[in-house]
Amino acid sequence: MASYEALYGRKCRTLLCWVELGERQVLGPDLVFETKYNVRLIRDRLKAASARQKSYADLKRKDIEYSVGDFIFLKLELPLVLDRIHDVFHVSMLRRYWSNPSHVVSIEGIEVRPDLTLEEESVQILDRDIKVLRGKSISLVKVLWWNHDTEEATWEPKNSMR
Repeated sequence: MASYEALYGRKCRTLLCWVELGERQVLGPDLVFETKYNVRLIRDRLKAASARQKSYADLKRKDIEYSVGDFIFLKLELPLVLDRIHDVFHVSMLRRYWSNPSHVVSIEGIEVRPDLTLEEESVQILDRDIKVLRGKSISLVKVLWWNHDTEEATWEPKNSMR
């Protein structure tokens, strides 16, 4: 299948009959040869571009080897609220987990509701900002949540904070 046909879903209609007004010209082997040459040139350039993009992607990809005792994160099933996030990732997108004592969460302090949700408590407001969207000003605050690092602070609308 030709590249044009794959992209647009129909065969390419060449403009073989578009010629200067006046004398009628006979289109022949020269036009066919030139067209074949141009198609070959385009294919070669597409292959080169594809190979170049593949080489850039391969530089970032590394084979990850796991051994017994390595820490990994495993996501089994996403809730329906997050159904727009793809739940399958290529192993090359994963990063090795380096243990951090601040990632340990004490189980005693967590209260889980019967529907298995957790209410986060805000600890501190780190920053304030006003975003203008379509002429409307929205006040935002950067909130530090209980049991989270400052890197995990999120921007929330000011009116949704208690």
